[in-house]
Amino acid sequence: MADEKKLHLVAPVSGLAMAITDVSDPVFSQKMMGDGFGIEPSDGQIAAPVDGRIMMIADTKHAIGIKANDGAELLIHLGIDTVELKGAPFEIDTAMDAKVKAGDVIGSMDLDAIKKAGKKTTVIVAITNTKDVVDHLDVTPGEVKRGEEVAVMTPKAAVAAQATAATSNKKESKYAATARQIIADVGGAQNVNSLIHCITRLRFYLKDEQKPDDDTVRNIPGVIDVARANGQYQVVIGQAVTDVYDEVIKQLGPGYSNAEGTAEAIKETQAEVKDTSFLGTLKRWAQALIGTITGSMIPVIGLLAASGMLKGVLNIMTTWFHLSTTDPTYVIISAMGDAAFYFLPVIVGFTAAQKLGSDPVIVGIIGAFLIYPSIAKIATAGKVSGTLLGMGINASFFGLPVHIANYTYSIFPMIFAAWMASKLEPWIKSWMPLVLRMIFTPLVEIFLVGMTVVLIVGPLITVLSSAITSGIQALLSLTPMISDAIIAGLYQVLVIFGLHWAVIPVITAQLSSAHPESVLNGIVSISMIAQGAGALAVWVKTKHNPALKGLSLSAFISACCGITEPAMYGVNLKYGRVFIFASIGAAIGGVVNGLLGVSMYGFTGSFIGFPSFAAPGWAHNPGNFAGFWIASIVTLVAAFLLVYFFGYKDADANAAKAAPKKKRLGKTVE
Repeated sequence: MADEKKLHLVAPVSGLAMAITDVSDPVFSQKMMGDGFGIEPSDGQIAAPVDGRIMMIADTKHAIGIKANDGAELLIHLGIDTVELKGAPFEIDTAMDAKVKAGDVIGSMDLDAIKKAGKKTTVIVAITNTKDVVDHLDVTPGEVKRGEEVAVMTPKAAVAAQATAATSNKKESKYAATARQIIADVGGAQNVNSLIHCITRLRFYLKDEQKPDDDTVRNIPGVIDVARANGQYQVVIGQAVTDVYDEVIKQLGPGYSNAEGTAEAIKETQAEVKDTSFLGTLKRWAQALIGTITGSMIPVIGLLAASGMLKGVLNIMTTWFHLSTTDPTYVIISAMGDAAFYFLPVIVGFTAAQKLGSDPVIVGIIGAFLIYPSIAKIATAGKVSGTLLGMGINASFFGLPVHIANYTYSIFPMIFAAWMASKLEPWIKSWMPLVLRMIFTPLVEIFLVGMTVVLIVGPLITVLSSAITSGIQALLSLTPMISDAIIAGLYQVLVIFGLHWAVIPVITAQLSSAHPESVLNGIVSISMIAQGAGALAVWVKTKHNPALKGLSLSAFISACCGITEPAMYGVNLKYGRVFIFASIGAAIGGVVNGLLGVSMYGFTGSFIGFPSFAAPGWAHNPGNFAGFWIASIVTLVAAFLLVYFFGYKDADANAAKAAPKKKRLGKTVE
């Protein structure tokens, strides 16, 4: 009897079956869509893997949804990234709501056409409601024919009992219950003006948008997420949206339905996916890049904030309590504060790989390779045998002269490494025999990605840095108010891409003279304060997101200690306009800084570094200290007010929660 409750899944296509973790697509292999299996097909006939009902057919024909009789919801995905083929290689031989038996032919795919288009033909079966119905899934890998058993799903005990009790009841109550809870939690029928839906979401027009509690709605079984946009309260359901929509309308009454609006919403979401114009593509790339940077950094923001505050404490101890930099106490605390930044390539490599779907351990090792002591030594103290495009040739590789850059503290090269690895891994799996993957996949990946970063990405960043150094030196020759405004407004953009190291040689040269004085370092200090002020404005204005409120306050404190990464990556870049208006505030502060002629006489900036602005006796600049405070406070107030009134609203935090969690550069995975 126990076996009768199990769901036996048959192969939808003939070919080589594999566990879903071996599928060459990170969205599926990491079980983001649920547990399941994949098959490399040997023919193009597609069959139903279970008895059930067709609940979804994609407009592009590349995906079919089936609800099994026991409640499991299966997605049959034909090929990888084949949505871009707009249905050309596929034929569907079934219809919505059609009943099917396991082994029934429901469509076909042209394998040659898919391969010619440069796409993978892998057929993937994912149980999209895995967390609700699956106790475990046993997959039998190897050659299989269409209609033969390939997997057995053991349901959760409660689900099995419900399935047994419901065998005589054709109407499922699951969607009705979800609909009832959604109606209640958006404020009841009396709070609903009308309702439409798109391909994944219920879109409510509410009388009072403040009534729903987002976390309550988000936790309703069957609800994926919520969002507030375009005057709508959007409840993300997924492929079962039409089932839930029908139940909501059944309970509300037909007067709430807006069929015309639903049709327009579906067209809008499809148009968004299909926007291939230059501006549309550029917008997607920009959004994906910023989303990837912030998503890669957010897991370590708290660590960086803590490290920044620890370094601030160390600065206080050395400046005011005369702690020597050679004292073991200093060395120990300094190591604590610097560790997160020194090993940032390893940490970011790991988190970026998680974000982009590559192997986190492998990319983390690539980060470790880049900061390995002997490599770092070549970059910082290697013998320079010549120059090329402004780069010092400090090493050779198989006899070829190369430039080795310094990757300590770097972020962008590791994000590139994670992206490249996410593209390489599926390619390696496509030809690497399964028995060799454990050893040779890391070998090939580390070598190819590591060498690409060292031989191409690093030198490219060095060339850009040299150009930036020349540009900054040219700017400093302009009127101080103009140069200070431009540099302060744009400096944190350099930080995002790790190009701010181009500024260090200029600052070092200024502070290494007989009378150390740096105008540039004072401008950098202004940019730090501005980003902290942006985070402070978010803290003041956020009302309904305790996590963001705590993060933004700690990010502000860290920025006051001279560490802006928590503010930028944890808050400001995440909410786009915050970073932009904070940078405008920095430019305003830069004007004042230039007008007052503020200089800096040490390395430590921001508010924690105020002793660095006290002019020594030889400088004859008694107003510099006051100028620092005036420029810094103007910056703080300007950036704070700009962000508070124009750069951020509390609803932005809710919209960010509903953003896709997995992204690839240039494409959003939904």
